[in-house]
Amino acid sequence: MPESLWYKNAVFYEVYVRAFFDSDGDGNGDLNGLTQKLDYLQSLGVDCLWLLPIYPSPLKDDGYDISDYTGIHPDYGTLADFKNLLEAAHARHIRLIMDLVLNHSSDQHPWFQAARSDRNSPFRDYYVWSDSDKKYDQARIIFVDTEKSNWTWDEAAGQYFWHRFYSSQPDLNFDNPAVRAEFLRIMRFWLDLGVDGFRVDAVPYLFEREDTNCENLPETHAFLKEIRRYVDKNYPGRILLCEANQWPEDVRTYLGDGDEFQLAFHFPLMPRIFMGLRRADSVPIEWALTHTPSIPENCQWCTFLRNHDELTLEMVTEEERQWMWEQYAPEARMRLNLGIRRRLAPLLDNDPRKIGLAFSLLFTLPGSPIIYYGDEIGMGDDLQLPDRNGVRTPLQWDAGLNAGFSSARSIYSPVIGVAPYDPERVNVETSRSTNGSLWSRIQAMIAIRKSHPALCCGDLAWLDCGLPAVAAYLRRGSREHMLMVHNLSAVPQMIDCVLPEDFHGKIVDLLTSQAMGKTQGRLLLSIQPYEYRWLSIA
Repeated sequence: MPESLWYKNAVFYEVYVRAFFDSDGDGNGDLNGLTQKLDYLQSLGVDCLWLLPIYPSPLKDDGYDISDYTGIHPDYGTLADFKNLLEAAHARHIRLIMDLVLNHSSDQHPWFQAARSDRNSPFRDYYVWSDSDKKYDQARIIFVDTEKSNWTWDEAAGQYFWHRFYSSQPDLNFDNPAVRAEFLRIMRFWLDLGVDGFRVDAVPYLFEREDTNCENLPETHAFLKEIRRYVDKNYPGRILLCEANQWPEDVRTYLGDGDEFQLAFHFPLMPRIFMGLRRADSVPIEWALTHTPSIPENCQWCTFLRNHDELTLEMVTEEERQWMWEQYAPEARMRLNLGIRRRLAPLLDNDPRKIGLAFSLLFTLPGSPIIYYGDEIGMGDDLQLPDRNGVRTPLQWDAGLNAGFSSARSIYSPVIGVAPYDPERVNVETSRSTNGSLWSRIQAMIAIRKSHPALCCGDLAWLDCGLPAVAAYLRRGSREHMLMVHNLSAVPQMIDCVLPEDFHGKIVDLLTSQAMGKTQGRLLLSIQPYEYRWLSIA
C-alpha cells in the first residue's frame, strides 16, 4: 500500500488531553503529560492520535467553543509543548490529527465580539444575522435538550444570530470569502507545524439556504473540495476526516470522487453493533454494511464503538431509538439529546466477553478503527456528572492517588469511585500486567490486524450460516482469505455451512495460532457464548 494511503490501515486513538495525564500537578491533563505517555500508546499499537480541541476557549462546550484558532489553552500548556508532543509522536511513528471546528466559534472570539458591537465592522459578516427568528425554519434543532431555537437575540447587536449548536457558539458565515480564507490560513498554521491532518467537526451545517434543512448543501461540498485541493497541493499525505452524522448515502457524498474527505465516520454502523448484540441477531449489522455505498479507492470509513459524545441515535428509526433507550438507557439520566451518555463497558454489562466481541467486530469489519481513551481498559462512566462529562473522567493509570492521573489535591473531574469501575479494579497498570485482560486482547487484535491487509482493505461478503445469532463474514485479500465468526448470543452455536469455492485450504485461528485442519469445502465449528474467531484460510 502506498505511504500516502497510510490511513487505510491505521488504528486511531481519541485523546481528551484534559483527562489523559497531568504532568504538572494542577489537576488538568496536559500536552506534556500526553508526551510522557506516548510509549504506552505505542505499545498498544496506536498509529494516529486524534486530539479533542486544545485551543483557547471559555469551555462552555469543552473546547468546541473556540476563542483562538491558532493558540493553545493554558490548561494544556504552550505552543512549544505542542511542538514537542508532535516531534515525540513522530519519532515513535505515531501521527497526530487535530479537531478543526469550522461551523462555529465561541461567542467570546474576537471576531464575534467585534461583529456584535458594530454593524459596520468587517467582522459583522463573519456570522449569520437576521431581524427575524423565522428564517431557515426547516432546519432541525440538534441539541433538543437545551436549545429551543437555532436563533438567539443579541442585545448589543440588535439582531438575532444563527447557531446550530449551543447559543454560545454562533455559526460562521461561509458565504463570506473572508471566512473561507481565514480557515485556510488556520489550517496552514497547524500543517506547517507538522500535524498530519484534521478531524473536521460538524461539516453538514456550514451553509444556510431558505426552503432547505440547511444540511448537506451543494455549497458545503464545493468549499470542502476547495479545502481538499489546498491540502493535497501543499501538504500531500495529510488527511481530512469528516464528522457527518447522516444516513449512509449522505455521508458518502462527503468523500466525493475521492476529492473531498479521505475518511468519514460510519455513524449508521455504530448503534447497530449494539442492536445486534442485544438482540442476538446479525441482521442490524448486515443492514448497515449492505446499505453502505461503495467508496473511492483512496477513501476509507472510520469505525468506532464509543467517543466523547453521547452514543447518538440519530441514524436509527424512531422505533429503534425507543428500543435502544429501553435496552441501554432505562434511566432518564442515561439519555442525552437523541442518544445515550454511557461508556462502552457499562453499556455491555461490564461483560468481558461482550466487550471483546464488540472490539473484534470493530477490528474486522471494513474501516479504520478508532479507540476512545479508557475503553481499552474497560473504564466506566459517572452519571452524577452533567451532560457528556460522565464519559470524560480521568484515565485510570493505577490504584493510587487520583488513579495515578495527577498529584493535585483537586482535579478537573472526580475519578470513577464506585465498583466495579473504581481504580482498584480498573487501571492501566493492572490491565497491562494481566494475561487475558481486555487491554492485552486489544493489543493482540491490533497486531494481527496490521499483519493481515485483508482486514483493512479486503472485500467483505456475508456468510449465511442459517444461524441469526452468528455474524460471519469473509474478507478477501490479494494474498489471503479470512473468515470472521462472532456469536452474538448467550448460548453456544454449532456452525455447519458451505464455504465459497475459493475458501478452501488450511485453517488457522489467528487469535490462538491454532491449526484447525482443512476446510474440505465446509465450515464445521462449535462456538461458545459471545465467542469470536479470526480464521485464516490458505
